[in-house]
Amino acid sequence: MGRRGKRGAEETGRPGGGALISRPVASLALAMLASAFGFQLLLSVVPLYAAEVGGGTGGAGSATAAFMLTTVLTQMAMPRLLGRFGYRRVLVAGLLFLGLPAFLYPLAGGVAGVLAVTLPRGVGFGIVTVGFAALIVELAPPGRMGEALGLFGLAMTLPTVFSNPFGLWLVDASGYTAVFLLGGLAPLLAPFAVVGIRTGSIDRDAAGGGAGFLEGLRRGPLLRLFLIFATVTSATGVVVTFLPLTVPRSGLFSAATALLVFGLTSALSRLWAGRFGDRHDPHLLLTPGLVAAAIGMVALPQGGLPTLGGALLLGTGVGLLQNSTLILTMNRVADDERGLGSTLWNVSFDAGTGVGAFSFGLLVGVSGLPSAFYVSALILLAAMGLVFVDRPHKRPTPRHHPSER
Repeated sequence: MGRRGKRGAEETGRPGGGALISRPVASLALAMLASAFGFQLLLSVVPLYAAEVGGGTGGAGSATAAFMLTTVLTQMAMPRLLGRFGYRRVLVAGLLFLGLPAFLYPLAGGVAGVLAVTLPRGVGFGIVTVGFAALIVELAPPGRMGEALGLFGLAMTLPTVFSNPFGLWLVDASGYTAVFLLGGLAPLLAPFAVVGIRTGSIDRDAAGGGAGFLEGLRRGPLLRLFLIFATVTSATGVVVTFLPLTVPRSGLFSAATALLVFGLTSALSRLWAGRFGDRHDPHLLLTPGLVAAAIGMVALPQGGLPTLGGALLLGTGVGLLQNSTLILTMNRVADDERGLGSTLWNVSFDAGTGVGAFSFGLLVGVSGLPSAFYVSALILLAAMGLVFVDRPHKRPTPRHHPSER
């Protein structure tokens, strides 16, 4: 076991071994890549389209808000859906919801039509984010859950590096229809990979356990991780929303370069954190991650080289916290509650991002753009109080399905 300590033994709880890239894991990674590519391709294109069909900036904001609303509401319902229908049927339905409606955007006609198409796509995204994270844990070989979650993060993050700008370029080159067709087609390729996974985990109907989202929040150990991660995602919401306005320059030291550095660094540090979490106590990464992210937030609005250094530090901190909080969350739920663990983490991710962008938008109107970064840094440092009071948590045992008794 090595020098893991008591908490590491309790919260990891299984020895290492087994090949990480098995056929089921490879199939799931392909499905994740395809769905993430389709989502990211349309991420900036849909708001732009909503603005151009008569909605203006308000229509663009409404399109993003509608997508995130149904995403979060669906995520909250996922423990029940997984418990009733199992992984395979729920994931296939989610991929269809994410892909098929995109073909209807050219027929939308106006903002109302765009919103009507966007709402079911949010349902699909809510399903796949929770379902993929829970299933990758089920498919991970013993003792390599952290590495498997790092692979999950890489598969979901890499498309953000090129898909978003590629979608905007394709609009200029070929028009909106081509982008919508490609963005809808990519998620529709993923069900073939999901259906091809041959393992008992994907067919098990108890994947959601008996606990719902609100019940999970009432558990102190899970709530603490939820809040810690929410402070991080709130900060990322500030960065993606306000950094282009705070550093409005082009070239090497632009916001675009900083966001690229942030994305690549977070993906790589998340992968490393997975390996660390399999061999040591992932709880050890929480404080360094918060400190690195806080320093990065202070440096980002300074401009020039400090902005790129801040992006590097923030990406490192975010990657450490993404993987460590997900590992710890999954280790604090029973085997039949993987869906609950994934739900809590994903809601913290998406709701935190949205709340951060909205609430700090009110702040910058009063105190200026840099204030959002500085206050976010203070909140990240304050979250270390939650890390300090967190205690080793013995992994719960699953509630057996009646047929297993």
